Amino acid sequence: MTAETSQTLDRGLKVLKLLADTDHGLTVTELSQKLGVNRTVVYRLLATLEQHALVRRDLGGRARVGLGVLRLGRQVHPLVREAALPALRALAEDIGATAHLTLVDGADALAVAVVEPSWTDYHVAYRAGFRHPLDRGAAGRAILAARQKPVGEPGYTLTHGELEAGASGAAAPLLGVTGVEGSVGVVMLADAVPERVGPRVVDAAREVAEALR
Repeated sequence: MTAETSQTLDRGLKVLKLLADTDHGLTVTELSQKLGVNRTVVYRLLATLEQHALVRRDLGGRARVGLGVLRLGRQVHPLVREAALPALRALAEDIGATAHLTLVDGADALAVAVVEPSWTDYHVAYRAGFRHPLDRGAAGRAILAARQKPVGEPGYTLTHGELEAGASGAAAPLLGVTGVEGSVGVVMLADAVPERVGPRVVDAAREVAEALR
């Protein structure tokens, strides 16, 4: 800690991080031990965070992340979208297909940014806000594949007809971005994805990841 930082705020943020890392919540005693402070301090921190709906306590007294965190999280999407747009725009124009940035939202893949090519006669309509299961479509499958691979190992996923009849997709995961799990991809009306598209999508995903770091 330095003179320019707040010890209380620092502890409050640590509480949120600890709660975010557990599915079952933590008791006051467990938080006290993990933070290295007495229980009175933890009670005050939890009471303050509860007032802002960032923490809730169940009937058993275990503290968990509150719904207020979701309201904060919704504001992240516009920031991520803005950072990704230049790379998506270049990808869409280069490939001549609809490019998208997709993030994990629970068990779904959620498209948060979409750019359509300006010069093609036709292209797949794919809208921001579109969601689908992670195990269907190139965007979700690329994310699932990244969970199974060593960190830093690039790759791409190809699919055909999983989300829309006659449409093919290619996507590559975002790698090395703390707190963000997602993919960058394209969707096109074709029986198969051209060979050069996969590596180009990997490059675009790398550009988006660099913009978000």
